[in-house]
Amino acid sequence: MDMPNIGMGTFRLKDEVAYQSVLTALELGYRHIDTAQIYGNEAQVGQALSDSGITRDQVFLTTKIWRDNLDKTKFLDSLRSSLEQLQTEYVDLLLIHWPVDSPELSLEQSLTELKYAQELGFAKRIGVSNFTIAQLERAISVLDSGSIFTNQIEVHPYLQNQKLRQFMQSQGIRPTAYMPLAVGKVLEEAALVTMADKYQVTVPQLVLAWVIQQGMDTIPMSTKRQNLLSNLQTPALNLTAADLAVFAGLEQGLRLANPSFAPQWD
Repeated sequence: MDMPNIGMGTFRLKDEVAYQSVLTALELGYRHIDTAQIYGNEAQVGQALSDSGITRDQVFLTTKIWRDNLDKTKFLDSLRSSLEQLQTEYVDLLLIHWPVDSPELSLEQSLTELKYAQELGFAKRIGVSNFTIAQLERAISVLDSGSIFTNQIEVHPYLQNQKLRQFMQSQGIRPTAYMPLAVGKVLEEAALVTMADKYQVTVPQLVLAWVIQQGMDTIPMSTKRQNLLSNLQTPALNLTAADLAVFAGLEQGLRLANPSFAPQWD
């Protein structure tokens, strides 16, 4: 199956909250679930998938290999552990969560392990997350652009990542926007509230529609049934040039995911 353009992100969801949120999302019709080793909720995601009664081939499942597991001695073992917790023999998409490039572990080594995991049948598709243009160029030299399904990057009205997105699209790499609602900051943006009223949608629906119109997929996170349903029901809006100019005017380079090990951003 192709990746649905709106999925459910599970960052920061733990234990019973993670389980119930994913189970609710699946009941509401979500068929794209995103998790990661570092989230510590793969077991809960796997149990929710199992308990949902939905067949495995009807859900697009993504997980990500954490930085500590990118070495050849750990990569496959950590992936097998993830698959066991997820109660599946494969994921639809496997990503390198954050790039590592050091004397001990080159970017090329971890990319080679990623490709090997796909060749073994553990992942239908492979990709990366938080890669810069320079790092994508290196990834393309190892994997070729056709093998890199997506690069998950932070995108919201306050950080639009235009340069990186344009490069990705020129290479046929799908941008997946995480934190599309800027951890709720967009909800009180007056210009967006006015525009949402014009289209008779919620502000989150407006922002998600903008993300999709820009050619991106996205994985918003929520624990509330009403919000999960509202996000999934985001209509396809035909935002005008004037609307898009309003969005463009909100760019301020506000990066919310910027840990100490982050790359040198474009």
